Amino acid sequence: MENPPARLDKALSRDVPEGQGLSRSRLSALIKSGAVSKGAIPVCELRARVAEGEVYDITVPVVEESHITPEDIPLDIIYEDDDLIVVNKPVGMVVHPAPGTPSGTLVNALLGHFGTGLSAVGGATRPGIVHRIDKDTSGLLVVAKNDAAHQSLAAQFAAHTVHREYLALVNGQPDQGDPRLNGIKGVSFEPGNILRLTTQLARHKTDRQRQAVLFQGGRHAITRARRIDSYGNPAQVSLVMCWLETGRTHQIRVHMAHAGHGLVGDQTYGGRRKLSPKAISQAAVDAARAFPRQALHAASLGFIHPVTGKEIRFQADLPEDMQTLIATLKGGKDLAK
Repeated sequence: MENPPARLDKALSRDVPEGQGLSRSRLSALIKSGAVSKGAIPVCELRARVAEGEVYDITVPVVEESHITPEDIPLDIIYEDDDLIVVNKPVGMVVHPAPGTPSGTLVNALLGHFGTGLSAVGGATRPGIVHRIDKDTSGLLVVAKNDAAHQSLAAQFAAHTVHREYLALVNGQPDQGDPRLNGIKGVSFEPGNILRLTTQLARHKTDRQRQAVLFQGGRHAITRARRIDSYGNPAQVSLVMCWLETGRTHQIRVHMAHAGHGLVGDQTYGGRRKLSPKAISQAAVDAARAFPRQALHAASLGFIHPVTGKEIRFQADLPEDMQTLIATLKGGKDLAK
């Protein structure tokens, strides 16, 4: 190494030849696992000091053969080229196999369609998977066909430069004129009546399936939301556009619940608020109360193409269940533009 950075992970990240599919995060994992050595002695510390002229050996494990069964599951493919695929994931589909969900996942479907033509960076259980959305959230996902595309896309997600917009149905009406919101820590408004939520997020202390809002510790998270339409007088439910500056687990769901505007149908974060039939029709109250999932849809996805270097964006219409609920909330009228 010539004039290397001071610490091992940074030095390797700089000097590993291009095309090897070894991002800094992958190199960090290899260091921790003992796969990096100097003079046949493993070096397992990311911050290990390095000096000019030192030679390090990296043992890259052979990619584990996947035992996931390819399945003939229909996919809504929005875009495909030699490097990536953009799919519109349906409600109820898990992204990759896990305990309790060994089949019927997006990965099973992808293997059924593309066989081994997916990147191996995610490992045997997550071929091609760059990011995820919840089982009961619908919408857009990008999948990598090769390791170089995966590394490029993963770096964009890590840098928070990927454009992601979600449509959500939330209880109440987020508005800067609401004095209640002014008293909630982490809540503020930007010009244009844009709700901004800035907190830390971490796993809940007692319920490991949930995320909790913190203001010390955890991971930094910023969500913005803009109201598109509201239903009822006074408003009982609103359609909002949310976009992420960061991308944490359940971020929109937990942030909107923190602001007192939990998502309709969200059983985990308390989205089943009592609605008034005096403010909205009884049919609308019943439909919102019976909605079986969090009303959240990944509607827009944009990123820099790993090969062409051009920005590309994709849109996916609301799924049928959300469209039907909105029509009921509006008394059968079309979705407002």
